[in-house]
Amino acid sequence: HRNFVGKGRRCLLSVLNTGANRNAHRSSGRFFSQSSQPLGEKMTPLLVSSAGHHFCAWNVHIIRSLRTSPSLQAAPVPLFWIIVKPAQKLLAIILGRSIRNWWKALPPDKRALLKESARKNKWKILLGVSGLGVVFVVFYFTHLEETPITGRARLLVFGKEHFRELSQMEYEMWMEEFKDQMLPETDARYQVVERVVGHLSESNKDVPEVSALEWVIHVVDEPGVNAFVLPNGQVFVFTGLLEAVSDIHQLSFILGHEIAHAVLEHAVKKASLVHFLDFLSLIFLTMIWAICPRDSLAVVGQWIQSKLQEFMFDRPYSRTLEAEADKVGLQFAAKACVDVRASSVFWQQMELAETIQGQPKIPEWLSTHPSHENRAEHLDRLIPQALKIRESCNCPSLSGPDPRLIFRLNMQHLLESSKDRETPNSTKQDLSKPKLDFAHT
Repeated sequence: HRNFVGKGRRCLLSVLNTGANRNAHRSSGRFFSQSSQPLGEKMTPLLVSSAGHHFCAWNVHIIRSLRTSPSLQAAPVPLFWIIVKPAQKLLAIILGRSIRNWWKALPPDKRALLKESARKNKWKILLGVSGLGVVFVVFYFTHLEETPITGRARLLVFGKEHFRELSQMEYEMWMEEFKDQMLPETDARYQVVERVVGHLSESNKDVPEVSALEWVIHVVDEPGVNAFVLPNGQVFVFTGLLEAVSDIHQLSFILGHEIAHAVLEHAVKKASLVHFLDFLSLIFLTMIWAICPRDSLAVVGQWIQSKLQEFMFDRPYSRTLEAEADKVGLQFAAKACVDVRASSVFWQQMELAETIQGQPKIPEWLSTHPSHENRAEHLDRLIPQALKIRESCNCPSLSGPDPRLIFRLNMQHLLESSKDRETPNSTKQDLSKPKLDFAHT
């Protein structure tokens, strides 16, 4: 997730560090070859004619949602932790079960003596538990660092060098999996992605975390609407995503989002939080197996504990990281003179596509990503500030109508057309495969 900068179009890093923005997911080739034409004028024909593809969200079988930065890619962890983590839980279960069996085996008089001793020393026990809590609090606050660009505090438990090693291992794994599906560098679709990433990185090279990485492009011939960037700068884009975006501006925003994930080091942040919570959960896991009278009840208690951790901490934190990547990715796109207004249109198109295909809507609190609707609304709130950043970078003025207005008008036309086609015998006529032709911005 990193690429960007351009002479004459660069603005200082201070633009990203203004008070309004501090609250906020490989190649260095030029986006326009020695040309000063606006982004849309130069690149849209390239995508449509040279690539031989009309990038329309309705020409592809869209999977449930854009899975940017999948969980495996988003949170690589040190190899030692991968091996030790299952053993930790097993030891906690064995310890808790041993304590329960030991207590059951005690004679009634010894149990009474232990209970009486615990009552007499309750303050000492409370002091010991409080001391343990203080240790965790001190550990947490002594491992906080400042997030690049946003300045937000983050928990870092692991060293970044571990993630670089694992990123290389993961890269080799993905290359082995997709070795027969990689598009060659001569393919027009590859060249489009290469130029977009190159332009984003060139336009944002004043950001140290962007210029520090070498961005390497991989375009995979897969129908899934997917893209992700490994922490070492390896960019993977599926052709399904190229068919799902409507124009070059939407593609630039999506790739800016993925670059933001890498620049903000979300992989390290997510793995650190998960490891910290897992360590805390070992204490509760031991208590569950010690207190529950039967193994079956302990298994149920363990499942409830894991689900509470997942839905109260893990998934909300993942949604927070996605929102942060949307904000920073929009800033990256604005500095690259992209029409940032197209960003929210992409998620509205994804929402419409799922509705037309009849896919069930999952409540946001059950997902690791914000809902398409909320994502579009969040971006709409960020677009005015992004337009100011774009203006401060001396970008050409945006011409033509707002793409959000175009989308709304097309939606209205679609609804009117569907009503006209309705017959008494079929209320779903032609809605499963709509023929939509949204104008390019």
